[in-house]
Amino acid sequence: MTRRIVFVVSLALLVCVDTFAMPQAAQNSGQQVVHYKGALDNVKYVFGVAPPVARLRPGNILEASSLDCFGNGIQKPGDTTANAKGDNPLTGPFFVEGAEPGDTLVVRILDLQVDGNQGVGAFSPGFGAINSTHYTPFLEKDPLAEKIWFYPIDHADNTATFQALDSAYKVKIPLHPFLGCIGVAPANGEARSSIVPAEFGGNMDAPEVSVGNTLYLPVNVSGALFYFGDGHAAMGDGEIAGSAIEVPMRVKLQIDVVKGKHSGWPRFENDKEIMTTGIYRPVDDAVRIAFTELVEWIHAEYGLSELDAYELLSKVAKIHLTEMVDPNYVVVASIEKKYLPKKIAAAASGTTGSSGR
Repeated sequence: MTRRIVFVVSLALLVCVDTFAMPQAAQNSGQQVVHYKGALDNVKYVFGVAPPVARLRPGNILEASSLDCFGNGIQKPGDTTANAKGDNPLTGPFFVEGAEPGDTLVVRILDLQVDGNQGVGAFSPGFGAINSTHYTPFLEKDPLAEKIWFYPIDHADNTATFQALDSAYKVKIPLHPFLGCIGVAPANGEARSSIVPAEFGGNMDAPEVSVGNTLYLPVNVSGALFYFGDGHAAMGDGEIAGSAIEVPMRVKLQIDVVKGKHSGWPRFENDKEIMTTGIYRPVDDAVRIAFTELVEWIHAEYGLSELDAYELLSKVAKIHLTEMVDPNYVVVASIEKKYLPKKIAAAASGTTGSSGR
C-alpha cells in the first residue's frame, strides 16, 4: 500500500517446487533458522544498497516481522496518516551469502501471520485509481477528504470485518495474508522508494506473495540485499482506493540461490501453476511484459516453440491486475501446469528470461 507519490511460502520445508532442484548451497548449509527482531527500530524506506541487518546462507529460514505501511502509527479513531513517518517501512536488507549479479534469489513463503487484532484501510487525497491523482489531475473544487477505516480481525474464523463509515452496514472478509513489498536492491546503483514496484520486485502488492508460493527475484548486487514489508490481511485486485487491509506481519521465509540463472522480472511458482509479472505504465505494456516472460519461460523450460506457447496462452492463460495506484502498474499472468508438457529435465525453472525494462 502507498499513500502518496514520492520521487525517485507453504511448501514443505524439505521439498522444492518441482521445477527447481535444491541448490547445492542449500543442501550444504542445512535449514538453520535465523531470527531477526530489529524491525521496530531499524526500518528502511528505499530498496537499495545499505548495510545489511543480518546475513543469511542459502537454505536458511528467516523468521522476522514487519510494521504495517503506516509504521503502526494508526491505532484508534482520530489518528491520521500524518502519524506515519514514511510509506511502507521495510525490514532488511538481508545479505545472502553467495548471491551475485546474474543469479536468482529464491524465496519460499512458508508462513505469514497477521501480527495484531485489527487492520487499517485509508483513503488519502490525491491518491487512488478513480479520483484525481498526480497522474490524472482534474479541475475539482474540493479534493476528497482523508478517511480511515478499522478492520477488527477474528483469528478464530480467519476474517476481517468491514464496517461502513456512513451507515451501519458491515460484512466479513476472508483473510488472505501476503506481503505487499518484497524485493532486492535494484541494478545500476539505484535506490528506489518503497512505494515503487519494478524489475527488482518492490511494492508489487501481489497476492501471490503468500503461503505456498515461491518467488524468484533477479540478483542485481552482491548479496542480493533482500527486503520485505507492507503486510496485507486481504486486498481486492487493483488496490483501487490505495490501501489493502494493512497489518503488521510475522513471516517465515526460506531463502535459496540459483547460480548463473537470471530472469529480468519477478516470477512465481507453486505446485499447480507458473506465474510472471509485468510492472510498468501504461497497463498494456505491463501486460505485454508479463506474457512475453511467460512465453519465454514455457519455451525455455517446457520445450514448446514460442508461437505454440503464444497460442496456448491465448486459450488458457489467466491475468489479473494486482495494483493500479503506484508509480508502475503490476499485472500477473499465469498458466496451470496441467496444460504444459513435461518440463525439460535439464532446465532450472523460472530463471531464464529477458532483461528488465
